[in-house]
Amino acid sequence: MLRIFVPRDAAAIAVGADEVAVALGAAAKKAGPQVEIVRNGSRGMLWLEPLVEIERDGVRYGFGPVTVSDVESLVKAGILEGRPVAAITHPLAIGVVDEHPYLTRQTRLTFARCGITDPVSLDDYRAHDGYKGLERALTMTPIEIVDEVAKSGLRGRGGAGFPTGIKWKTVHDTAGDQKYIVCNADEGDSGTFADRMIMEGDPFLLVEGMTIAGIAVGATRGYIYLRSEYPHAAVALNAAIAAARKAGFLGPKVAGSEYAFELEVRIGAGAYVCGEETSLLESLEGRRGLVRAKPPLPAHKGLFDKPTVINNVLSLCAVPYILAEGAKAYADYGMGRSRGTMPIQLAGNLKFGGLFETAFGITLGELVDDVGGGTFSGRPVKAVQVGGPLGAYFPRALFDTPFDYESFAAKDGLIGHAGVVVFDDTANMAKQARFAFEFCAIESCGKCTPCRIGSTRGYETMDKVMAGQDTARNLAVIEDLCNTMKFGSLCALGGFTPYPVMSALTHFPEDFGRPTRKLAEAAE
Repeated sequence: MLRIFVPRDAAAIAVGADEVAVALGAAAKKAGPQVEIVRNGSRGMLWLEPLVEIERDGVRYGFGPVTVSDVESLVKAGILEGRPVAAITHPLAIGVVDEHPYLTRQTRLTFARCGITDPVSLDDYRAHDGYKGLERALTMTPIEIVDEVAKSGLRGRGGAGFPTGIKWKTVHDTAGDQKYIVCNADEGDSGTFADRMIMEGDPFLLVEGMTIAGIAVGATRGYIYLRSEYPHAAVALNAAIAAARKAGFLGPKVAGSEYAFELEVRIGAGAYVCGEETSLLESLEGRRGLVRAKPPLPAHKGLFDKPTVINNVLSLCAVPYILAEGAKAYADYGMGRSRGTMPIQLAGNLKFGGLFETAFGITLGELVDDVGGGTFSGRPVKAVQVGGPLGAYFPRALFDTPFDYESFAAKDGLIGHAGVVVFDDTANMAKQARFAFEFCAIESCGKCTPCRIGSTRGYETMDKVMAGQDTARNLAVIEDLCNTMKFGSLCALGGFTPYPVMSALTHFPEDFGRPTRKLAEAAE
């Protein structure tokens, strides 16, 4: 049987993947051969979406980006015929997909199956080493699982970079008649889509990771807090959960063991601040998403005041590999205290935007210039924002910065969820700084004064700066506001807003009406 793969990923659907799948199905039916259309996840090469793959003798050949109008020419070129696909000549042909340079440069541990398997097929998942991590976990004691995760060096992939093993150990050691695993799938940062991609393209991986986490800390119930803007992810996750439950991988006896674990998806209501873990818990409990004061930590008193592990999607999706292959196999990748791989999302004004998973240590310049191919507009790169709307803006002078937690922190930046957004030389960084204040003002839960009032005063003052009113004095006010917000805000929304503002002011002073200064002088 001929297999044709057309992504069901939201990014592919947005550019016509559903229509392409229907057209290919109709063409196959008309041509007569027996053809199976598989709706896979995305490979992450978003400039090629919809990427259609034809499988022959276990090898998959790609064509993209394919539109409905291209289907007829592809059929005429012979994609539905028995002859070798490699012999087919077509303007959209990219050859063997696995040999594409964008993929061969990557180290795909978390995204190893994404784009390859049928996302909602449990048999397909298991045929590609799925549930091997859980199988090994069931041969270990809970504390041994926790120790394995700690030894791997895995840190939170959601932004803070907190060691996952320490968080699990705290919940493991905390007494409680009920414990919970909560997955933070409220991916709201600009330029980020890795959580969505893995949930839509390999949902069983998240189910397995959360199940292992539950066994490790003694939790019997898990919740995936999913942003409302991800309906396709909700469909894939619910299908995977139902299949896992039917096969006995969820329920009162996980895979026939003594452990119980149940899982369900809960949909958020569109608040950016609910990406903050305590605000997420408030929302999950049915209340308005307001940030909680710490202590107590969620690990001690989290969901419904019970000990709770809260991890990001990518953190939990890294766990099955760690358990299946061992902590050392994961820790062997990376540098310093940043171990393993990071799924990096390349977006903005870039030729080759997409998902690029690699070990920590690649430089920012390599990501932008080599992997991303420079700007889509062809103009010079002016700034790169890493870490979402609250991440710092880095100029080309900082492109030698290694992509790891400590190196970015040393340059007053943060990796966050590893979204990389590129701007060319037409960008006005004063406008970007104003946007950071305005974004914070709109998304603030309003609980603390530095965030609620500081952000509003911030964009009002930026308006004066951009109008040329008493520039020096108003910029001094901006710096004072940033200092207050950074050290006085209750959570990272207000605390991180100064990163884009101050980095723009430091590295691009000319956009604020200040004379240009050398980078070394600005850093003093």
